[in-house]
Amino acid sequence: MELSALRGVGEAMLARLHTLGLRRVSDVLLHAPLRYENRTRLGMIADLQHGEDALIEGVVLSVEQRQKARQSNWHVRLQDESGALNLWFFNPPPGIAAMLKPGQALRVFGAVKGGMLGFDMAHPEVLRLPAPLDTALTPVYPAQAGLSQGYLRRVVNEALSLWTQKPDILADELPSELAQGLALPSLREAVVCLHRPPPAQPACLDAAKQRLVFEELLAQQLGMRRWKNHAERWLARPLCAEPELGQRLRAGLPFALTRAQARVLEDIAADVVQPRPMRRLVQGDVGSGKTVVAALAACAALEAGQQVAIMAPTELLAEQHQRNLTAWFAPLGVAVVALTGSQKGVARRKALEAVAQGHAGVVTGTHALFQDGVAFHDLGLIVIDEQHRFGVQQRLALSEKGRQGETHPHQLVMTATPIPRTLAMTAYADLDVSVLDELPPGRTPVATAAVPDSRRDEVMARLGTACRAGRQAYWVCTLVEESEKLEAKAAEEANETLCAALPDVRVGLVHGRMKPRDKEAVMRAFKLGKLDILVATTVIEVGVDVPNASLMVIENAERLGLAQLHQLRGRVGRGAVESSCVLLFSPPLSAIAKERLAVMRESNDGFLIAEKDLELRGPGEFLGTQQTGLARMRFADLARDSELIPQVREVADVVLRDYPQAVEPLIARWVGAGVELAKV
Repeated sequence: MELSALRGVGEAMLARLHTLGLRRVSDVLLHAPLRYENRTRLGMIADLQHGEDALIEGVVLSVEQRQKARQSNWHVRLQDESGALNLWFFNPPPGIAAMLKPGQALRVFGAVKGGMLGFDMAHPEVLRLPAPLDTALTPVYPAQAGLSQGYLRRVVNEALSLWTQKPDILADELPSELAQGLALPSLREAVVCLHRPPPAQPACLDAAKQRLVFEELLAQQLGMRRWKNHAERWLARPLCAEPELGQRLRAGLPFALTRAQARVLEDIAADVVQPRPMRRLVQGDVGSGKTVVAALAACAALEAGQQVAIMAPTELLAEQHQRNLTAWFAPLGVAVVALTGSQKGVARRKALEAVAQGHAGVVTGTHALFQDGVAFHDLGLIVIDEQHRFGVQQRLALSEKGRQGETHPHQLVMTATPIPRTLAMTAYADLDVSVLDELPPGRTPVATAAVPDSRRDEVMARLGTACRAGRQAYWVCTLVEESEKLEAKAAEEANETLCAALPDVRVGLVHGRMKPRDKEAVMRAFKLGKLDILVATTVIEVGVDVPNASLMVIENAERLGLAQLHQLRGRVGRGAVESSCVLLFSPPLSAIAKERLAVMRESNDGFLIAEKDLELRGPGEFLGTQQTGLARMRFADLARDSELIPQVREVADVVLRDYPQAVEPLIARWVGAGVELAKV
């Protein structure tokens, strides 16, 4: 039922409620309060404490108004039998101003501050007496400009009243026998308690939240299971488990595979011989050798005369794949073609023709691979690098490029961001998972130090000394808000500063707003040792491989999450030389920032760092809700509620088997479009 069915919701307010994601009456019923205020007990002015919230009743003694320019300041003295309280209002709305008259009995609620003239309340909520006291805690909701707490509470109360008359607005889809077996309250009990918790029964609120958390996790699990079951009905052309091309490629490599790489390749070989598409996620720490695994996996499709598409999130990473794969495949007679958004004119036309006519065996690129106008001759395998940068929808769009009737291409998705097990069980329940948990020999741990920005000059001086001794370094510029324009400016300023401070050191600059060929030229010069320091934005987070680079400085490190810091740090320590990473920060640090930097100093273990990152940031920020297709959670938190996941999976099995009629309504309520796109 639409929100317009509620009294007091006109067109103007409807648009504002939509900004909160509230479109139906059921959305309002599930709009979780941020916190609660206790307005069920009256206090006395004499008992007030600085910093507390208080509910006071009294009579207005005096009202003083002062006009300054366009601002009207009101000072009101409110008295009860124990003392007097100062109330301060700035431009009070007409409804409140009308109540601020000497002799008027009022009830006020607000934060108390101790002042020279006694206790103060600034902009308290005001109610004319007589009025009944609240019997439940007062919810404080997430809000937007133009939506007051009073208005949101009225909308919620209207929704609760309408729900009583029309229970189907939010039906209880979790079978009652399952809820009782899990000791969970009914949906109505949980929602009513969520919005009107009795102050004397805090356990009611805990039980309500537990019910809503469990149901939301269950819906997420059901959504991903439904998608997996749907995809498992697809067909694929079986491929050879041990193609001769793969044996030739492996024989030509200048290094031996690790045990972890061999194990993952066995998983892939077992997948591709099946008559259904492989859907495998390979997660491995920075430098664990995912690219060569992808290349060897590609050999099965190539030997069958099919094409392979390898999609990366940035042109820089796509270009790196292009270089590596060309070096490996060119001697084997396999053409590797790049297809990116920056290609224009003749170069783009030739690339599209090579892809469409089948002359390109391997096609590397960015989002351009699944754009209109791109046609593959016979796409048998898609490889998606840095999976968390893409959505389920984008993965499916590329898969559709290779669809032939009922057959689909095999899929291999990879990430260098190790995903905590609890998160993978929910976010990637549609994929089989393999882990590269071993680094190639010769990789050295990176020594990491956190240094305040006040020591910047000292850091630059040491960097100059190291570069004169033959070492290479990155200087990474980051900003709070992702903006290529602002990041480019920050990088340009850092470049100028380093050039001025270290005139004898060769400094290069690369950022996202540069033309691809200019970026490529700078990166090539750095890789060939013609530059000592590369100043860069976070475009180097993935894909840049310069073994001689053994030093990194990350500016504003306190602003980044652990996963991104670990990704950046992974650009050094790629050779046998001892490597170092300096995290420059601007004090004072928040408690979370201190903990992040401490974790980076103490550990190089990507999986441990991923677990800590999930704990500190939550799943939405860790993966990026929009990128993964994982719907934003309203009540559940995968870090906090991880112990529920095994039980949720068991209940999902029961619902799918015994209560199939509950599956679609639960998914629609909690996940909606987040998994609907998976039906493609």
